[in-house]
Amino acid sequence: MVSHIQQLIDQLQQHLPTDEFFSRQDLKRLIESAASRLDLVTRDQFDAQTAVLQRTREKLEQLEAKFQELENKKD
Repeated sequence: MVSHIQQLIDQLQQHLPTDEFFSRQDLKRLIESAASRLDLVTRDQFDAQTAVLQRTREKLEQLEAKFQELENKKD
């Protein structure tokens, strides 16, 4: 994640004028501060949770099918 923040800082620094009131270091601190307050997860964490969700959905579908099978036998 840090490398993405650094890439963003670099891109902004290329396009934003800086002067004595707004230095490149100020921009870096501002972006890092804003990013630290966000509720971000890494790509690995996101992928892991996506996999858990997929397995949960599959189990739910299996249980729904089993329930339907039992309901059909009951009738």
